[in-house]
Amino acid sequence: MNQDERRINELKTLKTIAEKLNEGNELAILLPDVLKELVLLADMKTGWIFLVDDQGNHSLAADYSLPKALMFEEKKPMCGASCWCMDRFRNGRLTQAANILSCQRIEEAIEYNYGDTEGVTHHATVPLSVGGERFGLLNIAAPGKKHFSDEELALLESVALQIGSAIKRIQLAENEQKLALIAERNRLAQDLHDSVNQLLFSISLTAGGMKEMTGEPKLKEMLTYVQDLSQEALSEMKSLIWQLRPSGLERGLTCALKQYADMLGLTVHCAVEGVHNLSPKIEVVLWRIGQEALNNIRKHAGVDSGSLTFSRSKDKVQLVIKDKGRGFHCPKSSSDLPSLGLQGMKRRAEQLNGTFFIRSKPGAGTTIQVTIPLKGAEMP
Repeated sequence: MNQDERRINELKTLKTIAEKLNEGNELAILLPDVLKELVLLADMKTGWIFLVDDQGNHSLAADYSLPKALMFEEKKPMCGASCWCMDRFRNGRLTQAANILSCQRIEEAIEYNYGDTEGVTHHATVPLSVGGERFGLLNIAAPGKKHFSDEELALLESVALQIGSAIKRIQLAENEQKLALIAERNRLAQDLHDSVNQLLFSISLTAGGMKEMTGEPKLKEMLTYVQDLSQEALSEMKSLIWQLRPSGLERGLTCALKQYADMLGLTVHCAVEGVHNLSPKIEVVLWRIGQEALNNIRKHAGVDSGSLTFSRSKDKVQLVIKDKGRGFHCPKSSSDLPSLGLQGMKRRAEQLNGTFFIRSKPGAGTTIQVTIPLKGAEMP
């Protein structure tokens, strides 16, 4: 292939990459596809993309044709600790495409006998960024290649800029979808309040009025049952509306949970220790867990009071909810939790790398403790 043909082929591939990045909406599908096109275009052997979150934690988002040494134990060398290029990225020294003297991950793979490196020892690395925002790193390599020309680095920078723009576009679209979802949840909550809630209240009021008008004992009993049932449904409906639209959360988690407890008819004593602003992600998870814990007190504890402690240290945040109710036989293993509600609380905590602990026994009440580490979880 002569130089003109190569240039035409390069432009066609760049056009294909640009179209995919402009049209795609799922990074998990988009990045591997684009990476493959780039590796083949640059006449390289392998490549990989790391994405870095706001806390500096990196994850392998895409890879193509990794040497066996880097594929060891489900890509263990790619998912472990940091490396030289990642360290440079985090401390702000990596701002443009650069030659890396050698690959730390490859060197460690050789040291620990992870397998054949297939001649790969060095790689070029390019930051993925746009408009001052940084998203991660693009790395590309070939067997025996220890230096990348200015032309090759310029090509990588061009594609990296497009990838960064695509990541930003997708993030903005996801944020718009989240805002639309919140708006829809608020609308649904308002509809439930204005329609179903009012109908249930009318049923309760009508049953109470009819009970006063009749002297028939059996009819009175049935009307009392209808009235109690409608009141129970009203309470459940209020709980559902709160779950759809936590209107007190803008004033803080403790305030929202206290208001939710009041709505359930519970008296909750609150203690706050060293808590400052939390990210929305952590706050919503703790809100949902707290809701379920308070619901359990109301439904199962046989008491109308409890306590809530919310604390934050330098590296973690903790929520503890206790009651002195009837309790239950607590399983030895957290994998054997007896209800979907408890399993859901545990799952929510683990989604943020947190822990869920429950202690209970008959007649001795229940304690639920959730601990969320701030590192790696505190992000939008």
